[in-house]
Amino acid sequence: MLKIRLQRIGRKNDPAFRAVLTDSKNSTKSGRFLEIVGTYNPKAGETSFKSERIQYWLSKGAQLSDTMHNFMVSQKVIEGKKRNVLSKKSPTKKKKELKAQK
Repeated sequence: MLKIRLQRIGRKNDPAFRAVLTDSKNSTKSGRFLEIVGTYNPKAGETSFKSERIQYWLSKGAQLSDTMHNFMVSQKVIEGKKRNVLSKKSPTKKKKELKAQK
């Protein structure tokens, strides 16, 4: 299955990401991808995505990662609700506080 997800690039302590179209079985750090469809710089807060190409690949059956889905919803490329991208393994602070109060 094809996925559109973020791939980290940049130096140590200077993160930058590129949005890539890749096979879901490829590792995120393998460097193998089919097409670069955008970039994201979290330090500067800059995002630039090729919305036409993302729409094209979505029509061909590609899936978005949760973070990319949230970016596309916030930029109004697709419609829908944002997804929770927090860790599903560890409970959130609210749950920990509730357990501590009991």
